Amino acid sequence: MKTYEGLRPSIAQLLRSTERGVEVEIKGWVRTRRGNKNVAFIALNDGSTVSNIQVVADVGQFGEELLKQVATGAAVRVVGTLVESLGSGQPVEVQAKSIEIYGGADPETYPLQKKGHSLEFLREIAHLRPRTNTFGAVLRIRHAMAYAIHKYFNDRGFYYLHTPIITGSDAEGAGAMFQVTTLDVASPPRTDEGKVDYSQDFFGKMTNLTVSGQLEGELGAMALSKIYTFGPTFRAENSNTPRHLAEFWMIEPEMAFYELADDMTLAEDFLKYLIRYALDNCAEDLAFLAKMYDEELIERLRFVTENDFVRLDYTEGIEILKASGRKFEFRVEWGLDLQSEHERYLVEEHFKRPVILVNYPKEIKAFYMKLNDDGRTVRAMDVLFPKIGEIIGGSEREADYDKLVGRMRDFDIAPEDMWWYLDTRRFGSAPHSGFGLGFERLLLFVTGMANIRDVIPFPRTPHHAEF
Repeated sequence: MKTYEGLRPSIAQLLRSTERGVEVEIKGWVRTRRGNKNVAFIALNDGSTVSNIQVVADVGQFGEELLKQVATGAAVRVVGTLVESLGSGQPVEVQAKSIEIYGGADPETYPLQKKGHSLEFLREIAHLRPRTNTFGAVLRIRHAMAYAIHKYFNDRGFYYLHTPIITGSDAEGAGAMFQVTTLDVASPPRTDEGKVDYSQDFFGKMTNLTVSGQLEGELGAMALSKIYTFGPTFRAENSNTPRHLAEFWMIEPEMAFYELADDMTLAEDFLKYLIRYALDNCAEDLAFLAKMYDEELIERLRFVTENDFVRLDYTEGIEILKASGRKFEFRVEWGLDLQSEHERYLVEEHFKRPVILVNYPKEIKAFYMKLNDDGRTVRAMDVLFPKIGEIIGGSEREADYDKLVGRMRDFDIAPEDMWWYLDTRRFGSAPHSGFGLGFERLLLFVTGMANIRDVIPFPRTPHHAEF
C-alpha cells in the first residue's frame, strides 16, 4: 500500500492494498456495529472513501461493556491484522487486537443513528452531515474539482491572483450587495444634507462584500497576461431557491490578448478537463451518487466530454426557439434573456450537444462587454449544459476607452469612480477576455445533486447562517 513516511494509511488505501497478514492501525468513526454473543462486526469510516472497512472483534477478548460503547458515531482507534475478508462486499477486513474509544456517541441522541434521512433534515445539522455517505462523496468531489481547477491553470501558465473580498465597486451593477461598515448602524454620522457620512467609516467610503473578482482580475491580466481568481463571492438577493446562495465561490480567468473565439475555446477545454478529471479520479463517489440520486449522471458527464460544443449566435438561437413549436413558460423574443427552459431545449433537444451562445443584445449584458460593429450586440458568450442551462458566462472586454465610458454612462456608473479601471484603457490597452464559472453550479452538474445547498459545506441563505 502506498503511504508516506510517518503517516498511517487511510481506510481508502487499506481497501486498495494487496498486502495481507500485516499489522495496521486505523482510526475513524463507527458507522454500524452488529454481531452475536461471540463476535462483533464494526463498520469503520474515516472520510477517505464512501466504503467502510470491517473490523472483526472477539467479544470474549474485549468484553461486552467495551463493545457497547462502540456505537454508531463513536470515534475509535483499532490496531489489528489486515486479512482477506471472509464475507462479500469488501476485499479485506481487520482482525482487531486492541480497540481504544476516543469519543463515544449516545445512541439515544446521535442524530445520524438511522439511515434514510432526507436532505432537508440534513441541512438542519450541517455540522454533522459530512459524516453521511452522501455528503462525504460530495465533499470529496468538491475537493477534487478545486484541485483540478488549480492544476489546469497552473499547467497552462496562468497565475493565481487574490482579488479583494471587500470592495468599493459593483462589478455587475446589480446593487444586491452586503455592506461592510464599522459605523453605528442604529445612529450613523450624517452629512449636512442628512446622508450617511461614510468619510468617517473605516475605509472612508461605502464598501461591500464583492460580487465578483473580475474587474480586479482584468488589472492583473493587463500585466501578467493570464490570471485566474478562485474565491468567495456574495449576493444579497432574497432568493430561497435551489439555485441561489448568498455566499458562493467563483472561478474567473482573465486573459490579455484573447478575443472572443479564444475565450470560448478556453471555456470548452476547461470544462471538459474538469469533468474528465472527475470521471477519472472520483469514480467511486460518482457511482454512489448515480445510484442514490441520478442514474443518468455518468452518461451526462460523458455527454459533455465526448461532444464538441456548438457555437451559436444569440439571434439564430432565438429563431430556432421560435420555430420549435414548443410552448415555453417564458416568452421568446429578441432582446430578452434566455431562461433555463430555452437553454436546455437548445442543448438537450435541438443540438443534443453543449452550446456556446454568443453575441447577446447589449441591453441585457454588463457594461464592460465589448460592443460589436452592429452597435446592437456585445461579444458575450454563455456556455449551456444539459439539465442546468448556463454554467459559464463570459465575454471579450471593451478595450476602447471612449466606448467604455459611454457604456458606463448608459448604466449610470460614474466614470470618475472607476478611474483605476479606465486607466487600463488609457495606458497600453489591449484586447482581453474572460469568463466566470460558479463553483457550486459546476458541482451541481458533476454530482447530480438537485439543490445548491447540498454542494457547499455550510450554505448561507436568507435567514440562515447557523453554522
